Amino acid sequence: MEIWIVPACSKCRGALSLLDSEGADYTVRRYLEDVPSPDEIRDVLGRLGLEPWDITRTGEADAKELGVKEWPRDAASRERWITALTEHPELIQRPIITAQDGSAVVARSGEAVRDALAR
Repeated sequence: MEIWIVPACSKCRGALSLLDSEGADYTVRRYLEDVPSPDEIRDVLGRLGLEPWDITRTGEADAKELGVKEWPRDAASRERWITALTEHPELIQRPIITAQDGSAVVARSGEAVRDALAR
């Protein structure tokens, strides 16, 4: 199990605390420092069953500067979104946990963290 985090994020810290309290075996990826490649983004999207716009933090300053809220959300635009996430990793929703069964969850709640642990 791997968890993508930003240490300053309260949701990330909460997820880590819950993983620790449950005795989970996991590795931490500080994805602002260890930026995911486009292939890694595609892999996580496949595990999540989501599209890149579903995990984009559109309220961030870079998102506003890029105008992502106005970008098309279709197959033809998918790579543009993935490129934006790799070039601006702060736009990636957090935390993301890759579960043991090959799936993943956006773990913004205790329920989502427990769901990942159950997989």
